[in-house]
Amino acid sequence: MNPVKMYTTQVCPFCLRAKALLRQRGVEAIEEIRVDLDPVQRDAMIGLTGRRTVPQIFIGSTYVGGCDELVALDHRGGLLPLLAASSASSA
Repeated sequence: MNPVKMYTTQVCPFCLRAKALLRQRGVEAIEEIRVDLDPVQRDAMIGLTGRRTVPQIFIGSTYVGGCDELVALDHRGGLLPLLAASSASSA
């Protein structure tokens, strides 16, 4: 399974929704980067994504976007294949 990395804050309903959906789809571990605790990480997130809001989600080397994009990807049937792909094939 591809690793999942998510930029989050502690009090974020969209972060909780995204984590719940990922867990429903079998993700056991999510690397959370708390941008509310580390401004340097927030700057890094903005540099990677061009966005200031959380969550910002990466699956393997693929940038998914925020919660709405994750839900839309799931509705289109693209989330499970992306999660299942090996890291090498998603690069």
